[in-house]
Amino acid sequence: MTTHEGVETALGSGDNAPPNNRVHHIRSGELDGYAAISGGMAGSRKLWMGLVENPPSSATDNHHHGDSEAGIYVVSGHPVFVYHDGTQEVRLAAQPGDFFLVPPFVPHREENPDPNEPAVVVIARTTQEPIKVSVPELYRLDETATQ
Repeated sequence: MTTHEGVETALGSGDNAPPNNRVHHIRSGELDGYAAISGGMAGSRKLWMGLVENPPSSATDNHHHGDSEAGIYVVSGHPVFVYHDGTQEVRLAAQPGDFFLVPPFVPHREENPDPNEPAVVVIARTTQEPIKVSVPELYRLDETATQ
């Protein structure tokens, strides 16, 4: 393996997007809001990644991520992922080290029932930028509706 001491990527002078012929290093303090890897941050074309911290005793609204798949890795805390199976809400309790896949258009929400500890997750989506479409309630996704 070849390494180059002190070589990092940065936005090119006069260029709005980083070059796409090298590895990009985004340090923890350099996130753009929640985004770590996106079209704007690193010049990605098909991927968005970010770090999300859900405060204690919190819940997101019901939503889906459009045509994007979402992969989730639980860093810390004990979030609960909720979706509807067509009959009832299903609650999937997580712990650090767990992974989840949320398919395109599947309505869901994330909850952090712990009154003291935040839940921290890394999210990867198959789009350059995050997509979040709020829905009034959870419902089973009819697969024919997405084709």
